[in-house]
Amino acid sequence: MRILFLSLLFLLGLQTTSWAQTGNLQGKVYNQHTVALRGATVALEPDKHWTTTDKDGNFSIPNLYPGTYSIRISHIDYPDFVDTVLIEVGKDAVKWIQVASQGKSIEEVLVKQKMNEQESPDQLLKLSRSAMPVQVITRRTIELMGSRRLDEVLKEQTGIAIVNNISGGSRSVGVQLQGFGSEYVMVLIDGQPMVGRNNGNFDLSRISVSNIERIEIVKGASSCLFGSDAMGGAINIITRYGAIEPQAQLALNYGSFNMLDATLDAETPFDHQRGSAHFSANYYRTDGFNTNPYLQSGQSSPPYRNLDLQSRVRYQLHKNTYIGTNIRYGARSSDMQKNWDSDWQAKDTQDERDINFSLSLDHTFRSGIRSVSRYYLSNYNVDQYNTWKGEEGSTGLKFIQTVHRVEQQFAKNFRSGLNLTGGLGGSLEDMNDRAMGKVPTLSTMFAYLQADKRIGEKLDLRGGLRYDRTNSYGGKVNPSFGFQYYFDEHISVKGGIGAGFKAPDYRMRYLVFYNPSANYMVIGNELLKETLGQMQEAGQISEVFHLADRLNQNLKPERSTSYNLGTQWKPTASVLIEAGLFYHYLRNQIDAVPVATGTQISQIYSYQNLPKATNKGVETSVQWQVTEDLQFQLGYQYLMAKDLSVKDSIRAGNWPYNQKIHDPKTGVSKEPTAADYWGMLNRSRHMFNARLFYQFKPLQMNASLRANYRGKYPFADYNNNGFIDRYDIFVPEHLLLHAYVEKSILRDRVSLRFNVDNILDFKHELMPGQAGRTWMVGARYRIQR
Repeated sequence: MRILFLSLLFLLGLQTTSWAQTGNLQGKVYNQHTVALRGATVALEPDKHWTTTDKDGNFSIPNLYPGTYSIRISHIDYPDFVDTVLIEVGKDAVKWIQVASQGKSIEEVLVKQKMNEQESPDQLLKLSRSAMPVQVITRRTIELMGSRRLDEVLKEQTGIAIVNNISGGSRSVGVQLQGFGSEYVMVLIDGQPMVGRNNGNFDLSRISVSNIERIEIVKGASSCLFGSDAMGGAINIITRYGAIEPQAQLALNYGSFNMLDATLDAETPFDHQRGSAHFSANYYRTDGFNTNPYLQSGQSSPPYRNLDLQSRVRYQLHKNTYIGTNIRYGARSSDMQKNWDSDWQAKDTQDERDINFSLSLDHTFRSGIRSVSRYYLSNYNVDQYNTWKGEEGSTGLKFIQTVHRVEQQFAKNFRSGLNLTGGLGGSLEDMNDRAMGKVPTLSTMFAYLQADKRIGEKLDLRGGLRYDRTNSYGGKVNPSFGFQYYFDEHISVKGGIGAGFKAPDYRMRYLVFYNPSANYMVIGNELLKETLGQMQEAGQISEVFHLADRLNQNLKPERSTSYNLGTQWKPTASVLIEAGLFYHYLRNQIDAVPVATGTQISQIYSYQNLPKATNKGVETSVQWQVTEDLQFQLGYQYLMAKDLSVKDSIRAGNWPYNQKIHDPKTGVSKEPTAADYWGMLNRSRHMFNARLFYQFKPLQMNASLRANYRGKYPFADYNNNGFIDRYDIFVPEHLLLHAYVEKSILRDRVSLRFNVDNILDFKHELMPGQAGRTWMVGARYRIQR
């Protein structure tokens, strides 16, 4: 009730301030031959005003709050035009806009790209200047997909797969990026890393998309930007900011499995626009669902209740000085049961609390150097308890992870075209875990430099360098270098190389965890010898594998090198084609391996370093603005992810890879060869997506139809020969089809929505997180004057 009361007060404040004086914008759009353009879309950011030009090319947007807006002109036959416009109280701002033809200079292309770069006030690092490929998902795209949680958005993107953490009870939904697992992909909100992982997975379903402005995805080693956990890439979530006028949104959605999604999102300027404030609240609940045909009752995907609150304030202290704060609170609770029969029952409960706070000071000096000083606190608390009927014992996972982080950033743009961004800082991370006992504090220091430089009119050079030092693993330098060369205004080629580094985490080093429902135990590497010795003395060990002797040495940090080479081709203003090759070479990759069997525990695992592995493949994408109202997108990825040490061991005949391959259908067995090795678990060789977005302006309707195909991928080593071959267990290839329809009424203040996912109703027991056909209906009400 307190949250609702404060929200109502906030909305009342919006309505009170909406009586402020306003100004107007009017203008005309024409082409290079001074011919008026009819039907061009005129959009203002950040407050989402839009209109279209009439038959004479004229447009008008009245009653705008004073401030500087970004204006974008879009037309099917011309490239987008982007500029700014100043609105003053009681005045008419007049804008005469001439859009360029397709034949424009390289310099115009580069300037347009720079104007299109959106900046976050909390982060000076530009992901668009990364040496690795960058993908941006806009807020409008998220809305047209009808998505509710972060995993729903990412699973429809090229080169990204969503994986369920089955060994962790199917409680976390992780991401796979060009073959890299979730533990190698850093998730950030407004440039600050999120903590709290389940078996290495950061649970993407924890994040609501209700207040997301855009999502930036870096594919490939990004340790030079963000440090250790970004060895395989980074996903940076930018929340809404920079309101010029008071506004709010109320949204309510209901659907299958009693899904309820309620959102309040409000923002307003204050103190004569010296400050801006944003508040967002989202409540989401679901009953969960079951895809396991062997369960008599219960769920394979857990029911849960999730609350997200976020408040963001930015205030101008001086002409060139701003102070900002961001507070986020998340709470999630669930109870899940799995009942096979009266003797085989499992139940686990979980409660999570997530608090993030940041305080920043942004100042631009007379010399043009911009400085951002920031303090960041993250606290993640999880309490999970598992019980198992039919077998003695119960277990739990309870820990509190706390991170304190300070960072100082500087940025300077020179007239020569050289742009520099640098920074330094440090962090302290504590883990309070009853299963680990007393573990040391992890301290980290870091420094980095990012640079890009335009050489002549056709070449952009990009580079980065970062140094990280931890108290346990010493220091490591991670460089990156990239380029983009423009042959003309239609086609360019780009490439890059980057290094990645990841230190072993607490879980891999110290955690001893037993899962009774799956009857397995995982022992941290540094506690393996001690724990196995204690279990042997108690008579709990039946066999210790010889591999355990090789794990007495502590884990080494993981390292990777990423290469990418691609091209962009824009044959017309309405078509963009991109294609690229990627190659990731990993050393010392950490993997879970069986080390023993128990008298009552079926398998005991620990961690080891794999000498070398590779993820390599091809990505392509096409965007085609078929008409002004119809857009078509498609993407494809081919991926080969293999542990090279497995291939070497097969060739050398080393155990356990010298065991014969058995065909269960024919009963025939044969000696293995390197060609029999299929690849790593959970990796599909083929993934494809296609999307249609349609806008029917006369009825104020928007719709989308999206298809996602994923080829088969290995799930488990069925014949127990130590590697994946064609006779093992695979999740079958499948196609998911989704649709979304939105209708606006009452002058765009209300929108009615209908969403249906997985129209073809695909389900499989090895995909516990993929529901069958689901639907959701809802409405959104926008309050703006």
